[in-house]
Amino acid sequence: AFFWLLSLLLASLLWFVSVKLSGREGAAPLLLGAAAAVLLQELCRFACFKVLKKVDEGLATLSKDGRSPISLRQMAYVSGLSFGITSGIFSIVNILADSAGPGTVGIHGDSPYYFITSAFLTMALVLLHTFWGIIFFDACERRCTRGLALVVGSHLLTSGLTFLNPWYEASLGPIFILTLCTGLWAFGTAGGSLCNILKCLSCKGE
Repeated sequence: AFFWLLSLLLASLLWFVSVKLSGREGAAPLLLGAAAAVLLQELCRFACFKVLKKVDEGLATLSKDGRSPISLRQMAYVSGLSFGITSGIFSIVNILADSAGPGTVGIHGDSPYYFITSAFLTMALVLLHTFWGIIFFDACERRCTRGLALVVGSHLLTSGLTFLNPWYEASLGPIFILTLCTGLWAFGTAGGSLCNILKCLSCKGE
């Protein structure tokens, strides 16, 4: 959570400086600001990986059997989930404040599904950050640049799709498809397989 908040602080400072220097706000600066925020988030995710990697090595040296009590995959899951929850809280808090009123959603011709679509979008972002964390850490561990590029690219794509709102059919649908595909990718990265699912459903061990 700290690293995501750090990326938010850096993105806010960058936006403040760019607006002051350019003296204007519009769609183009907003798109560039969103892209910069995504890149800063992924940079902070990499910093989080490096810190947790050092922690993992330190725990391994302190243990009797030379193994860390927490695996790097578990750290990746926790890191991704914390990124997602923190991101979700910051993205939904203003919407929840607006929902308290006064006013009626859609009274001026806007979409009456604003709150429900915002909730689904926040849910997708929390899941995506969790999946991205698993894939990102694995790619860093194996030095797989393709995996890193796909995580950053899918994050940029998701951020860009939100600019299609309030055309929710064009944004929410692709984001959920991307969430499903990324979830399957993360499941495979974590060592999951169809055989494991069948064993779990049938309650059979090794």
